[in-house]
Amino acid sequence: MEKKISVLMGIYNCAGTLSEAIGSILAQTYTDWELILCDDGSKDRTYAVAEHYRQQFPEKIVLLKNEKNMGLNYTLNRCLAQASGEFVARMDGDDLCSPDRFEKEIQALQANPDMAVVSTAMAYFDEGGQWGRGHVILFPTKSDFPHGTPFCHAPCMVRRAAMEEVGGYTDDDKYLRVEDYDLWVKLYAAGYRGMNLDEPLYQMRDDRNAFGRRKFRYRINEARVLCKAVRLLKLPAYNYLRSLRPILVGLMPAWLYEKLHKKRLGSLTK
Repeated sequence: MEKKISVLMGIYNCAGTLSEAIGSILAQTYTDWELILCDDGSKDRTYAVAEHYRQQFPEKIVLLKNEKNMGLNYTLNRCLAQASGEFVARMDGDDLCSPDRFEKEIQALQANPDMAVVSTAMAYFDEGGQWGRGHVILFPTKSDFPHGTPFCHAPCMVRRAAMEEVGGYTDDDKYLRVEDYDLWVKLYAAGYRGMNLDEPLYQMRDDRNAFGRRKFRYRINEARVLCKAVRLLKLPAYNYLRSLRPILVGLMPAWLYEKLHKKRLGSLTK
């Protein structure tokens, strides 16, 4: 018997891409899922697009709405409170995922009952098409945390019981844009572990608009979580020095960051 997946999707000003994102969920080969959408105070037609799909698929789609923009951590916690599945998956309103994503993630978790998290590599695309892909560490350990988040957030699937045990996402502005990194720290500190599939089952829209969302205050948030990881995971103190890296990256000119970012990810695996 299939086990239910609750898909959490915080949506904000993504009216032009939301149909494609929802479409990639509807196209999944694994069919026992619910999609929980929460509009985070959008200024465009995002809510209207989501409502159209809710009316079409009332048995599969739940739609919530924040009265004002509250941030992704708060929004995802609202979705999590509505979840009824044994597994929780993520999806963003401007991305795509492969039809067999859920099927392969479920298989990985069922084959590895000691794992609480599974995520995948991501392919990156913009208006010109797919331009690169990332790679992942198959079985991240605590020592991997100072080098950056060990799991891509948007493609992840997590056992709901583990997520609820650590209180879901930390609802604090100090963790905006790094709510996933913080979640992994809390899970590993509680004794949970995760794994990655080095297959790009998720396609992330990474264009100039995405570059513009990487504000300096989020780099400070990343440094804060990195320090938290060193403390809670009892890592060697010299790792505190690595908290300077996101701040230094945030000080880069936008043109240089974009050039280095695309150079690092621009080699597609054949």
